[in-house]
Amino acid sequence: MLAAERHRRIAAEIARLTFVTTDDLTTLLGVSHETVRRDLALLERRGQLSRVHGGATSPQAPVGEEAPFSERSGALASEKETIGRAAAALIQLNQTVVIDVGTTALEVARALPADHAGVIATPSLLVAAEVSTRPRVEVLVSGGRIRAGDLACSNAQAVEFFSNLRADAVFLGSGGIAPYGLTDFHLDEVATKRAMLANASHRYVLADSSKFGRTAAHRVCELNGFDSLITDKPCPTELRTALDRAGSSVIVA
Repeated sequence: MLAAERHRRIAAEIARLTFVTTDDLTTLLGVSHETVRRDLALLERRGQLSRVHGGATSPQAPVGEEAPFSERSGALASEKETIGRAAAALIQLNQTVVIDVGTTALEVARALPADHAGVIATPSLLVAAEVSTRPRVEVLVSGGRIRAGDLACSNAQAVEFFSNLRADAVFLGSGGIAPYGLTDFHLDEVATKRAMLANASHRYVLADSSKFGRTAAHRVCELNGFDSLITDKPCPTELRTALDRAGSSVIVA
């Protein structure tokens, strides 16, 4: 296939799906990963797409940096509290539960009853500090390099910790959720999130409605990589259809 035809088909796929993976393009075009990466780099220079981890997205898709923690803490506060209460209600006594980093994940920790008993594992020092006030909760912290603001732990130490922990449930934070998958802003933390998902019996994603259709730079997983989305409003039709096809349910708090 000539380069011009490959470029046309790549552009058409992105127009149709908004996001495409490198793996999907190699299958579609019948070429190597190296060829696809060169094509994507060229099309990005032409302004026809934006490359992200694992593929490419429409140049109009909102890809950017995460707002500071102090700014995010005040945004959609009541919605995040509602999501946090709905998530905490799913946690049973004496379970081993993973609570991720982020402002909404912190609300899950805050919503746990004072007499809750069980194990809470987290890469977030903020979550750890919150649940440590419950005398019947055993708190496990992954360790690793600390990111300012969220006080999130990451690196190989955090990945190894969650790879060796079998949890009853995980409540995962998110940078964005769209038909092409769950994305996050911090590359170092993507591997940690994947380890959490791989080793939990029940996998929940926390995302307020501002995350719908949003694209962060790094893809964590496709929509079939988790069981349920917990959010504050019904999803847009396109996203809900994609979640249904992936077999992921939606819990509207």
